[in-house]
Amino acid sequence: MQIAMIGAGYVGLVTGACFSEFGANVTCVDKDVNKISVLKDGKIPIFEPGLKALVQSNVQSNRLTFTSDLKTAVEKADAVFIAVGTPSRRGDGHADLSFIFSAAEEIAHAISNYTLIVTKSTVPVGTGRQVAEKIRRISPEADFDVCSNPEFLREGAAINDFMRPDRVVIGADTDRARKMMREIYRPLFLRETPIVFTDLETSELIKYAANSFLATKITFINEIADLCEKLGADVHDVAKGIGLDGRIGSKFLHPGPGYGGSCFPKDTLALVQTATKVDSPLRIVEAVVEVNDKRKKSMAKKIINACSGNVANKTLAILGVTFKPNTDDMRDAPSLDIIPTLQAEGAIINAYDPEGMNEAKSVLKDVSWCNDAYQAMEGANAVAILTEWNEFRGLDLSRIKSLLKAPIVIDLRNIYDPKDMKDAGFVYSCVGRREMGSDI
Repeated sequence: MQIAMIGAGYVGLVTGACFSEFGANVTCVDKDVNKISVLKDGKIPIFEPGLKALVQSNVQSNRLTFTSDLKTAVEKADAVFIAVGTPSRRGDGHADLSFIFSAAEEIAHAISNYTLIVTKSTVPVGTGRQVAEKIRRISPEADFDVCSNPEFLREGAAINDFMRPDRVVIGADTDRARKMMREIYRPLFLRETPIVFTDLETSELIKYAANSFLATKITFINEIADLCEKLGADVHDVAKGIGLDGRIGSKFLHPGPGYGGSCFPKDTLALVQTATKVDSPLRIVEAVVEVNDKRKKSMAKKIINACSGNVANKTLAILGVTFKPNTDDMRDAPSLDIIPTLQAEGAIINAYDPEGMNEAKSVLKDVSWCNDAYQAMEGANAVAILTEWNEFRGLDLSRIKSLLKAPIVIDLRNIYDPKDMKDAGFVYSCVGRREMGSDI
């Protein structure tokens, strides 16, 4: 099986590498010649655990190659996957499909024999039909089908998610297309992975509905956390108590500073816009978007309150700036709201992130970037944990206390036990649990 993967970003590179691991011959195509050059040199432009080794192994086996020549890659391909970005459009929240349609037009000029064209990118309902129409308009005699195959990859666990997915969703209208997709995913069929075959529109909606539901779940537990703080309850016990109900489940019930990343923010916005366009508003999802935006900003206020209501000319140590651990992705990370708000109040920021600092430097200004967590805390008036990297879970509390000017810890991910922190002499603020310690 010859596969062309259009787009060598996060989704395209992971998907291409995994398909090549399945035994397919994959060519990843990207217009960014610098990215292609980096990949050809054996380097990986993104951080994803296990990806470098997977790419190198399949490159060495001649199953995975990289190019900027779309035409040649498509001409020899049995299937062409479109895995380009669909960011939120400035001003209205609609998904920007310009990269999708540009790819479709180039594919239309390149295909010669029967080709299966698969939208891997997250796209609004109806996009697959539009892709097909564009190709037919440019190449009326072309022999092709268009499928929808949305990705469900979690950053930081993407390879496992691909190799051992909960399900694979495929929207296809012809037996020919379904047969080829079965062949592409044959290794997963052998593992009895649930494969959901449906039509194009339903497949496209499944992706948006799934992400919006998970975003809703996160936002719900965050609001419950706020209520717990007012009532003196413990959000972790609430989450455990409701999560043991099989109808609810325990995943995505961990409180924090709000969701971010490449998917939830843009996908909730896109679904709201889609629903509004057809006069079927999704009030719950609209509220989720609004509450999450406000939450990120409120976390800065939480940090300020922990510092006696004033951070002017105070140095704050920030641990973690990516939207989640095990990724260098800064897209819509809570830190992008929190840090500028603190700076506007006069705070001096020392920050450290295990993988995200290179990306963060381009979007966060006037930050002193440190070599490790302890350097960030040296001489700081307080420390705030924004991302739950594993290396932050077992920090030396005695050392932290000796480095800080005041023993103030604001833990927005609840990775420490409040009682332990109190016993260690800290003023400890967290999310949805009682604060511990006395005012400094």
